[in-house]
Amino acid sequence: MNIKSLLLGSAAALAVVSGAQAADAIVAAEPEPMEYVRVCDAFGTGYFYIPGTETCLKVGGYVRTQLEYDENWTRGGADWDAYTRGYLTFAAKSDTEFGALSGYINLQADSDSDTFLDGAWINIAGFDVGYFYNWWDDFGLSGETDVAGGNLTNSVRYTYDGGSFQVGASVEEIAGDGTNDDVGVSGLIRGTVGGVDALLIASYDFDAEETALKARLTAELGPGTFGLMGIYATDPNFYWDVSEWSVAAEYKIQATEKFFITPAAQYFGDYGIAADGSFAGDDAWKVGVTAGYQITEGLRTLATVNYLDVDGADDATWTGFLRLQRDF
Repeated sequence: MNIKSLLLGSAAALAVVSGAQAADAIVAAEPEPMEYVRVCDAFGTGYFYIPGTETCLKVGGYVRTQLEYDENWTRGGADWDAYTRGYLTFAAKSDTEFGALSGYINLQADSDSDTFLDGAWINIAGFDVGYFYNWWDDFGLSGETDVAGGNLTNSVRYTYDGGSFQVGASVEEIAGDGTNDDVGVSGLIRGTVGGVDALLIASYDFDAEETALKARLTAELGPGTFGLMGIYATDPNFYWDVSEWSVAAEYKIQATEKFFITPAAQYFGDYGIAADGSFAGDDAWKVGVTAGYQITEGLRTLATVNYLDVDGADDATWTGFLRLQRDF
């Protein structure tokens, strides 16, 4: 082998090695598979799968701006106030061998107060466990005139839902004497037939050792829905401390597809609390009207004007508000 052949062979070998190294250098790694957000339609509209899981999540809420009026306010001599609220709701759901497992979180932030938790609870197999509003708040009338009670508590409750028939029991942590908390219990019976919905709530406050009852009936009637509610308490307690008894009625008129108006009235027997902690002897009555209009999808307005007259009081009271709300 002469020198020329040796040089040519070496050059060829170097070219092969260099070519292989160059080829290796430009080979790109395979891209990682990307998981896009998938729509979840198993629990209704608005849910999507949390990436990498079989849990469905829904985010909702509203933005509200409201102008309020109360002629008896004493805050710096003003009788009106404006505020804005942001409200967020989170619902997470997944299928299990016990049925749907749900978790809920509600967050509220007002322009004139702090952000706070407005509910957080777990639901499975008919049980609700956590921090949520009780049945007194869930089942009032539809307008803004009636006073119907309601509290946010740490609770455990079970509701059997048979479609047109519901029955439930709840154990609730309630405020005691200021140094400790106590317990209350509630029961619910509800039935629906056609356009009629009737329910009864019974609650017992172990701290006050008093009972409160609420009955409500709604019925589709003509161009709207008629509502009737009655409340009775043996004495002031955690569930009801406004009056010994009360009766309220309203009629929600769906005037058009986007506009409704709801006149309402409520009467209170033995209104207020006396110095000895029992109900006072004065009666009171309240009348008002609420109107709402759906401006467009996701944007609505609501307004109410109410008049309250209490026996023995120097003056009656006018209250009301005007609200603009964007739901999402």
